[in-house]
Amino acid sequence: MPWLRTSRLWMSLHTARCSKDFFVARSYSRQPFKTAPGSLSPLKYTKRIAIGTLKVINFLFAVHLFTTYVGRVSFMAGPSMLPTLAVGGELVIEDLITYRLFPSKMARGDLLIVKSPIEPKKMVCKRLIGLPGDIVCVDPTGQIFPSTEHIVVPKGHIWISGDNAAASRDSRMYGPVPIGLVKGRAFARIWPLKSFKIFTNQITYIK
Repeated sequence: MPWLRTSRLWMSLHTARCSKDFFVARSYSRQPFKTAPGSLSPLKYTKRIAIGTLKVINFLFAVHLFTTYVGRVSFMAGPSMLPTLAVGGELVIEDLITYRLFPSKMARGDLLIVKSPIEPKKMVCKRLIGLPGDIVCVDPTGQIFPSTEHIVVPKGHIWISGDNAAASRDSRMYGPVPIGLVKGRAFARIWPLKSFKIFTNQITYIK
């Protein structure tokens, strides 16, 4: 019958068309992944992340080296260095490289940054009073020892004291300090800004 032949012809064409679409779809599925214009491929994106991470690590490593061996900013607290340093709220630049390169530049009157001999995890700021071989008064205030008592600073050691002796734990309590505990010196006060000051050595001593 004519309509039956037409229907079979239509079905054949439809089947062939569907088969063609199927194979075309499969052929497209086998093509490699293509990124949109302007976007990064997964490989390039991963590479960029790796490079960025490496730069951050290098920066942190450089900061660590600088703050360990060159200089750093530290917060000062405590009454032992009044009136030179306030009880709190001050930021000081620590010079950590001068004594490392030029140990002979250590001079009486310098404001030293020292690892505490009685609290190794604590750093303290004290004034250098005596170098190896110097004769120093053990306690000029007479609060702990008679002011007439003196001591010779042994080789490889120094004598340190807080400017506010009444509130300072220093060489009067724990004696001469090994030079190896000296980490640097207080170079300048940078905060508060109105109190900015570069610390200079104005001490005098009797030879």
